[in-house]
Amino acid sequence: MYGAGELVGGEDRVKLLVTGAAGFLGFHVCARLMEDGAQVTGVDNLNSYYDPRLKYARLELLERRRNFDFHRIDLADRCAAQTLFRSEKFDAIVHLAAQAGVRHSIGHPHAFVRSNVQGFLNVLEGARRLRKPHLIYASSSSVYGANNKVPFSTEDRCDKPISLYAATKRANELMAYSYAHLFGIPATGLRFFTVYGPWGRPDMAPYRFADAIEQGRRVEIYNYGRMLRDFTYVADVAECVTRLVERGPCGFRLFNIGGGAPVPLMQFVHLLEAALGKRARRRFLPMQPGDVLSTHADVKDLEAWIGNRSSTPLETGVDRFVSWCREWWRKPQSIACRAAS
Repeated sequence: MYGAGELVGGEDRVKLLVTGAAGFLGFHVCARLMEDGAQVTGVDNLNSYYDPRLKYARLELLERRRNFDFHRIDLADRCAAQTLFRSEKFDAIVHLAAQAGVRHSIGHPHAFVRSNVQGFLNVLEGARRLRKPHLIYASSSSVYGANNKVPFSTEDRCDKPISLYAATKRANELMAYSYAHLFGIPATGLRFFTVYGPWGRPDMAPYRFADAIEQGRRVEIYNYGRMLRDFTYVADVAECVTRLVERGPCGFRLFNIGGGAPVPLMQFVHLLEAALGKRARRRFLPMQPGDVLSTHADVKDLEAWIGNRSSTPLETGVDRFVSWCREWWRKPQSIACRAAS
């Protein structure tokens, strides 16, 4: 569609919508797309699911770029979403906004259906009215449920989700297929595997573990540490998304976005200990509802479509993550706070 590395040419700057722009993935994807010259419109509702200071700090960095515009919008609000798509024209949509958190979905089901199902429907309707822009949207490795076949392939059946979060993400894939079939919208779903790195979410295990080790609190480790995770460095994810935008639409497709090499959870803890120079105080706990024992991404289809991917070594990624954590922890508590209005 645009050619690798060519998201701008003369006055024909490619205009992209990125939802969830102030989120962990959205922030990195926006920054990477703008490096290639795209004009990015970011959307986020800036909710308080986790410390909003982090969202405002990410947004502050993005707004320093001339090729970035921001709208504070809740995409689950039908009228607000309609106004956005009526007033703006986009060449492609990267939909990353969602209510996240596997365990959080157990106690807050309505928030997940509102954001992940209603919000996604409004984005699909917006894409329908935009004359079929390429829609790239976030799914999750959680759709595989308790699948015992590894590595996980996009050809595997995914009809037994073990959390409501997973169910909403699988619903997104089915909704996208329906709109691709009915209206010809090119839709690419991305099943992300355990993304970590700088600017990570405080509710995710990497940040929780690092913060607990640094503060001398006990690190809560589920299933007594007997789990495997396909950790994926966030810059590698942003690179994959950018290449998919540059490669252009491909009808309806699903891709795994993962490192392709599962790592024992305790190995990740050891790397955090080494990077922080402190030993973790550990508290081993049983398996939690909604968790799975192992994740492992089959990424052959992705590599066939976009070419060889960069894969940051886990040791390097953890070191970079810890360096960012320490920089963030040193910032005053008032950093990047704005009046919520």
